[in-house]
Amino acid sequence: MGVRDHLREIYFDNSATTAVCRSACDKAYEVMYENYGNAASLHSKGLRAENEIITAKKTIAEMLSTDKNQIYFTSGGTEANNLAVFGACNSRKKLGNRIVTTQIEHSSVLEPIKQLENQGFEVIYIKPDSNGHISEKDIFDAVNGNTIFVSIMLVNNEVGTVLPVLSASKAIKQKKAPALLHCDAVQAFGKMNVKPAKLGADLLTVSSHKIHGPKGVGALYIKKGVHLTPLIYGGEQQSKIRPGTENVPAIAAFCEACKEINLTNSNEKVFALNERLRNHLNEIDGVVINSPDDASPYIVNFSVPGIRSETMLHFLAMNGIFVSSGSACAKGKPSYVLTAMGLEKEIADSALRVSFCKNNTIEEVDIFAEALKKGIATLARAK
Repeated sequence: MGVRDHLREIYFDNSATTAVCRSACDKAYEVMYENYGNAASLHSKGLRAENEIITAKKTIAEMLSTDKNQIYFTSGGTEANNLAVFGACNSRKKLGNRIVTTQIEHSSVLEPIKQLENQGFEVIYIKPDSNGHISEKDIFDAVNGNTIFVSIMLVNNEVGTVLPVLSASKAIKQKKAPALLHCDAVQAFGKMNVKPAKLGADLLTVSSHKIHGPKGVGALYIKKGVHLTPLIYGGEQQSKIRPGTENVPAIAAFCEACKEINLTNSNEKVFALNERLRNHLNEIDGVVINSPDDASPYIVNFSVPGIRSETMLHFLAMNGIFVSSGSACAKGKPSYVLTAMGLEKEIADSALRVSFCKNNTIEEVDIFAEALKKGIATLARAK
């Protein structure tokens, strides 16, 4: 099983991506080298490849407590989110014109929605409080009878705040809106129980490389009876909703990574890591924790005011410790999530994100805390 053991390296950037587990690596190699048929081919090699896809759909569907026919594979979370946004809004535009989302969604949700806003859709962006929480009242106020699409993530990728997806479902029903509810569950899948039916979600996005699977593959859950306008045309695969030759090695490896998940064991371990890190941070003068107490234990966002994020990030990297300054997709740009939360510029400019996985240890947290203290002292003197 196991993830690669990097000697003298501490990897705390698991919300950006995770190391691929051995079983997923082995499965990808097996499919590429031995079971390399096209899943659309009618001969035995094609059928064996198709069986890999069916097995993966069943595995992911079981985790979501749904049916395999509601799982559609994509090239990753970004494509799945784009398919959900454009597919839902284009299919429902005759029923209304309002889209509701939050200011702290992943860019692969916000950017497509901005494109639709430019095309004339009315968009309501719900603002979070200073902890990244979205209030149920604001959701109910935003949704009306003209709303055709609502997108609310389950766990924010920068600060770990858990958002009230179920409240959006209740608002849609109460307002009798013709809206589809989409949930970006990329940072939640494999780390908490994610059940679309319990969330009231019509569409739900998951990704492989956040759970020790390979990059380049994700999936979109589509509730039975929901119609989406495709993004891609040409081919009969996946009921034409997402046509094109499937990436069978990546899909099969994604399946293997899912099989390795043990929520009870992983969460117990990560809760301990989170508590240990917060205790360390609370003992360091000047450090401000930006993640709320009820955030996902897998993410701790904090700031060292006066020392820019990139400066501390590079100091830690020189010591073999890898964290991030925000979302990997932002590539170093200022965090719109922390800005939306109303945090002061000095806090936002000095923010770092530690994100855990099941393979991290208490010893690594202790080493990180000492390195952070050293960095604060060294970089403060340098200034």
